[in-house]
Amino acid sequence: MNTKKVWYVTGASKGLGLSLVKKLLADGYRVAATSRSAAQLQAAVGEHPDFLALEVNLTDTDCIWESVQRTNDRFGSIDVVVNNAGYGIGGAAEELTEEEIKSSFDINVFATIHVVQHVVPLMRAQGSGSIINIASIAGFAAATGWGMYAATKFAVVGFSEVLAEDVRDFGIKVTVAEPGAFRTEFLSDESLVTSKNKIGAYQAVRDSHARYQTMNGAQAGDPDKAAAVFIALAENPNPPVRLFMGTDAYNRANAKLELIKAELEQWKDLSFSTDYKA
Repeated sequence: MNTKKVWYVTGASKGLGLSLVKKLLADGYRVAATSRSAAQLQAAVGEHPDFLALEVNLTDTDCIWESVQRTNDRFGSIDVVVNNAGYGIGGAAEELTEEEIKSSFDINVFATIHVVQHVVPLMRAQGSGSIINIASIAGFAAATGWGMYAATKFAVVGFSEVLAEDVRDFGIKVTVAEPGAFRTEFLSDESLVTSKNKIGAYQAVRDSHARYQTMNGAQAGDPDKAAAVFIALAENPNPPVRLFMGTDAYNRANAKLELIKAELEQWKDLSFSTDYKA
């Protein structure tokens, strides 16, 4: 009998998700994974007796619920959830349409929340579980031209930090991973979009987007090593709530901390001035 943990991974047809699924199956885990196309996912992974390819519309909470139930029915439990699905969106605030903004939040934020809502009751009943939410270094140290993407990832970070507190008493561990740039398809047109409307005044935004596009294929992060880290997190009895992944993410986070500390002290008197005086 296979006693290894059962994993449920969203957005697994490419990138970090696909690397993770392949590593898990090679290591003997049982895996259910989602994609917009189950056939595409199955082709990418190949046939395996311990793999369940799920075609899931992550904007449909009933569809998510059905996939969770199918996973539990097939394997008898769900021990680890990785909310990996997401995409990047660039543009200044006034350039982005309501539809572009809503679509990014639907996948990057609400899909993560809905998956959690459906799996936590199962984990709570079994008294254990691990949830790994994939955010981004942009969810802590944002970059010019990516404000809406940063907004979605800040939301995932904040949600995860509180979720970790809320479910700790049930034996459920939560980590929010904040990776830097990994050598996946994330910077390709399929995973990274920019506003259809572009305003000429935003030259700094255009320059920022151009810099990121030149990084494609030369990112520092190795997705196979990221997969090994995710497995280590799930096997660790006391994983971190926050994990910055990659030297670029670490350095950006450290620089942001220094900036926050400096501003905190610079404006300390103004901060304190709002208190009632005895």
